[in-house]
Amino acid sequence: MSFVPLGDLRASPGITHPPVDTSRPRLPSWFKVHARTGPDYLEIKHTLERLGLHTICEEARCPNRWECWNARTATFLILGDICTRRCHYCSVETGRPLAVDEAEPERVAEAVRALGLRHAVITSVNRDELPDGGASVFGETIRQTRQLNPGCTIEVLIPDFEGREAALATVCVEKPDILNHNIETVRRLFSSIRPQGKYQRSIDLLARAKQHGMKTKSGLILGMGEMLDEAREVMRDLRAVECDIITIGQYLQPTRDHLPVARFYDPAEFASLKEEGFAMGFSHVESGPLVRSSYHAEQQVPRA
Repeated sequence: MSFVPLGDLRASPGITHPPVDTSRPRLPSWFKVHARTGPDYLEIKHTLERLGLHTICEEARCPNRWECWNARTATFLILGDICTRRCHYCSVETGRPLAVDEAEPERVAEAVRALGLRHAVITSVNRDELPDGGASVFGETIRQTRQLNPGCTIEVLIPDFEGREAALATVCVEKPDILNHNIETVRRLFSSIRPQGKYQRSIDLLARAKQHGMKTKSGLILGMGEMLDEAREVMRDLRAVECDIITIGQYLQPTRDHLPVARFYDPAEFASLKEEGFAMGFSHVESGPLVRSSYHAEQQVPRA
């Protein structure tokens, strides 16, 4: 096992790392992960390869993938790995997606069974070219996963479906245990960082999901130019639509072509936001430099 700072992830046996970009500032000392393979890590990797599935863990270069995969958790990425949107913080490829794979939901369900998962997290790229934004594939994936794995809880992390109410209803009718839609950034920066999204549209989606009876969740990324008071405003906006769970983490620049980090927040600031979040009424707040939207997701189900 190697214990290395995230800003210096050079090649380790059995792991493929992106090349180190020495032009970017070195990360603070608290950004360290256990970069190691192991039986569980390798089983997840081989199962995904065998079934031809993608994960957001790999596509978004998540810093927690070693920890999560070694704990037998992964977030499935459906509807391909090419996104129709270009958000300036995200490393998922943008372009023209391939045709929808009709057999993908069944393979996700099989992967959940093969890995013995107790909690499955399912997300997708944006598929704005589809009439329902891919909502029907979410619905079918939930159905197939639940049918093959009746004891497994299911969390979906959905796009905004461009505000289509019918698309949201298609997902909600399958009653996932948690419905997540990440707000990602503050109102002031939203249009410049997520130019194809809308802040209020995301808030409204979470409000409508609550009306459908969902336990709702959202995520906020810090370090893209916001001020702390603006982050608190987002938290209040989420609570105003009764959002149950929030995740708050530090932005890390995936490549030199992406938005640079404006600021690294101290762990104590994340701890303070966690306390404030609970005081606002969130049932669970996951807040820390390495937190991502699916981090410790299984533990959040009973708290929701």
